[in-house]
Amino acid sequence: MLKILIVDDEVLERKALTKIINSSVEDVIVIGEAPNGRKAIEMAVEHRPDIIFMDIKMPGIDGVQAVKEIKKLDSRVRFIMVSAFNTFEYAKEVMQQGVKEYLLKPSSKEDILAAVERISGEILEEHRQKEEQQSLRENLDRAVSIAQKEWVTSLLMNQVQDMTFDDWGQLLGVEIISGHVMLFSFQPIGSTELSSTEKQAWFSWFKAAVKSNVKKYQVMVGSITDGQVPVLFLYKKTTEKLHFRSNAQSIIENLLTLFNQERFNAELRIGVGLPYNHANELNKSYHEAVLALGQLVKMPNRKYLFCEKQGLALSAEAPTKSAVLEIEKKLLDAVRQGDVNQVLLTFDTFVTKLKDNPHVKAPMVKKSFDELFILISRMLHDLGISTEQTQVHNEFEDIQVMIEKGKSHLVAIVQQVQVWRNNHAKGMLHKAKEYIEHHYDNSITLELVAEFVELSPFYLSKLFKDRFGMTFIDYLTEIRINHAKKEMVNPGKSLKEICYSVGYKDPNYFSRVFKKTTGLSPTEYRKVTVS
Repeated sequence: MLKILIVDDEVLERKALTKIINSSVEDVIVIGEAPNGRKAIEMAVEHRPDIIFMDIKMPGIDGVQAVKEIKKLDSRVRFIMVSAFNTFEYAKEVMQQGVKEYLLKPSSKEDILAAVERISGEILEEHRQKEEQQSLRENLDRAVSIAQKEWVTSLLMNQVQDMTFDDWGQLLGVEIISGHVMLFSFQPIGSTELSSTEKQAWFSWFKAAVKSNVKKYQVMVGSITDGQVPVLFLYKKTTEKLHFRSNAQSIIENLLTLFNQERFNAELRIGVGLPYNHANELNKSYHEAVLALGQLVKMPNRKYLFCEKQGLALSAEAPTKSAVLEIEKKLLDAVRQGDVNQVLLTFDTFVTKLKDNPHVKAPMVKKSFDELFILISRMLHDLGISTEQTQVHNEFEDIQVMIEKGKSHLVAIVQQVQVWRNNHAKGMLHKAKEYIEHHYDNSITLELVAEFVELSPFYLSKLFKDRFGMTFIDYLTEIRINHAKKEMVNPGKSLKEICYSVGYKDPNYFSRVFKKTTGLSPTEYRKVTVS
């Protein structure tokens, strides 16, 4: 709704303009009348009008002076100048202030409404362009965020071996010298499990905190898995690598301070891997961060730990049985969800725990492999998925060959699970639709619903598109707009109330979405349905 202020020293002129505008123009309202320029300036500050009808000749501060003062306070205000004097000097002076509309008294109703329509059209077009630019920025930020998560995952799995820091520098527009990984762990205090909403709230806070507080480096934030988030720091100068430890410590302590201020019912711990000069070595930094984080378990009073030397992953103590079981559990969950990226990432961690430890001999590695694939086979059987029993290795096979065969076998299994989940997708989509129906009035995201139905966001999005022919956002919008239509039958509810009650935070955005969906603005729709 655009706001108009009427400024004229003649009360009858003010009342006539107010009546014409309020009775003839939709989405526009006169919010006040001022008898002189001084009062106009005061009311412009108080009410922030979009359009001002300004009489030129008034006692005291005239219309031209008032325009200049108001323009200094709020440059976005548009003016329609009104005068009984058809003189070029007046018109010239206000045109220098950017005023385009000039009406002569007495003005016809048609001229008045035409001027309002022209100015309103300009303002609404300007708003539309700003909203489009904002939407483009948000979509770009979202796309970059998703791309970065996938990129970080691929790097940590050592799947991107043909890219150099020079390649990265060309993509990012800066020279990249080296990089390292920090692994942030967000875990509950005590035995109470964190809800998905709490984890999502923390992850949203964390991404914003990293973005606003780490401006010295190129930073990429990975996905959250079991409360853990890998973050990749890329150095643009050699000096940054030289001061790696002090810089990292400063970042960590700053984030810990901010974290404590938020009073999350959880603790934050950080493992820090060492910097490397080549992109294809960054997975080493990740494994160092993993093991450093694991060592923090024995240090309850410490919040972060640096890897002391390169090759920590090769010199770590033998993994405990409980640690291996925990990794196996994560791997089974990833297989069950049909998430191939997470399966390969967790498998890589599982292999690192075994293969790169001098205390673990080849027979023990092969035995662990056998036990792992027996567990997977049992899980598939419990899900009703039939799969052939495949021998992952033979007795005399090299461990590296066995690992590669194990990866291939896992990928084949995940593909089977994806087919199975697709055949059973109807039930999961029904569950997702029910969740949306019950939570459409809240801040709801694809990630939140995906976690609820235990699917990856990408897979849930794909299911929506395949099964319903629309995206998740389109479906959520349809639900919200349908509920808004029902609310509009009640004349006692304002459009702003209805906007908030169906999950939108911005009435202007709600109005635009409503019109795009129904072909009518909320005001027009209400007139048609209620009358």
